[in-house]
Amino acid sequence: RSSASRHLILCSRQAGKSTTTAALACHEAIYRAPALVLLLSPSLRQSSELFRKVLDFYRAIPDAPRLVGDSALRMELETGSRIVSLPGAEETIRGYSGVRLLVIDEASRVPDALYFSVRPMLAVSGGRLLALTTPYGKRGWFFEAWEGPEAWERVRVTAHDVPRISRAFLEEERRAI
Repeated sequence: RSSASRHLILCSRQAGKSTTTAALACHEAIYRAPALVLLLSPSLRQSSELFRKVLDFYRAIPDAPRLVGDSALRMELETGSRIVSLPGAEETIRGYSGVRLLVIDEASRVPDALYFSVRPMLAVSGGRLLALTTPYGKRGWFFEAWEGPEAWERVRVTAHDVPRISRAFLEEERRAI
């Protein structure tokens, strides 16, 4: 529900960040058409998993706009909206413009060069950037943005904040690790 244009979301695993982001991407494409939504992940497998969640939300919406094109990693609606899921390879993602929502999944693992190559996609559209990730140490663009003075909306959710992860499981993990 935030109106911020730049979001950093640092969450534990199993906190629901991919599911929530998929719902937001689907909402953007359906209710703010025509919209271009890009889902960027470090690997093809991650991209396809996030896109699958988007499709699940789309299929659950009664009277959703009709699909006029789809594949394993993209969908286009009759309203002109598109959702495209991309693996994190700089050489394969250039060429998109007018992006309404740019999602960077597992952002702490996305190389700096890739991150800086996608930012211009928002220059003209004034679109939103949503970077979600699990922690990955004190390195890279995500860490710098999290610690820096830039105007990002920052959200942190630890495993202790997630009601569906039991305290017993967390204690067992702490002992094992």
